[in-house]
Amino acid sequence: MVLKKNTQVGKNNFKLILLVGLIYFCLVCNSNSQNNLEGNFIDIKILDKISSKNTLLKLKNGEIKKFNDLIIKSLKCKNSEFDDDPEITAYIQVRDLTNKKNDEVFVFNGWMFSSSPSIKPFDHPVYDVWLVNCY
Repeated sequence: MVLKKNTQVGKNNFKLILLVGLIYFCLVCNSNSQNNLEGNFIDIKILDKISSKNTLLKLKNGEIKKFNDLIIKSLKCKNSEFDDDPEITAYIQVRDLTNKKNDEVFVFNGWMFSSSPSIKPFDHPVYDVWLVNCY
């Protein structure tokens, strides 16, 4: 009498373990890459058109900062998934303190894009604001 080993069951178990490991690895990598896309801080540059001075301002999401006559608040920022042509977007609100009539109205309220600031431009007679970084 010859004993036969059941090698088919062993091969199927190995394939199942390999498949479960691959799925787990994909899920872990996907969740880490999505966390890296959203940031908690932004860098914006502000140009004073009168004095021609550039200022780098660092903002935490949800934080309100006063810069001369502007109140600036960043709500959210994201980096693009593509490394070859990076795109940084941030949702920013800017209020002008010199306008006493409408202190509740924002000068800028929307998404700002680092590569194309002209999509939704920040229009102010004294200051120019553009997005530099999200981290």
